[in-house]
Amino acid sequence: MTRKLQVGILVFDDVEVLDFAGPFEVFSRTRTTPGLESRRSEDSAPFNVFTVAPRPGPIVATGGLKVVPHCDFATSPAIDVLVVPGGFGTRPLLQDTEVLDWLRRTAATAQRVTSVCTGALLLAQAGLLAGRRATTHWSSLDRLASLDATITVDGGQRVVDDVVITSAGVSAGIDMALAVVTAYCGREVADETARYIEYPFWTG
Repeated sequence: MTRKLQVGILVFDDVEVLDFAGPFEVFSRTRTTPGLESRRSEDSAPFNVFTVAPRPGPIVATGGLKVVPHCDFATSPAIDVLVVPGGFGTRPLLQDTEVLDWLRRTAATAQRVTSVCTGALLLAQAGLLAGRRATTHWSSLDRLASLDATITVDGGQRVVDDVVITSAGVSAGIDMALAVVTAYCGREVADETARYIEYPFWTG
């Protein structure tokens, strides 16, 4: 890679904290040079990670956590890897044409489009999962199927990669992010990243 890949993570009111924080941790702590010392600098960091909100100003995630996004739709740089998290806040966004249009525009130019948990509902509503296999939080599998009958809902996997990469609930976003790291940087880098963040559940 000749430049850092730009990872844009959508955030919004009532977003599930680990849905966006888990992938943020993985991508921001990945280094192509192994070891503790490499994480003291950005020299071997393959990703630049930032949060994007629909509008300027802080958002309030689940549990009352206040987050100040790096940018909004109007000021976001181009995104190579789009991460769409879930949470109760996805429900009103299903009817938010500004958000859905932004997802379509961003997906059209991104190298990879991903979701965590009920972020898949937003991708489905935007038409980005049509004809694909996908998953979401166990409690929303039927809801995902109802949004688009052409989606093959696979509730048996933590991560489903069918061009668009979807993952199951909450902590599964860490597995999704590690899968993306594997695709770009190789299994050895992903394994070393999982070891650094002490995530022993990663199986690849």
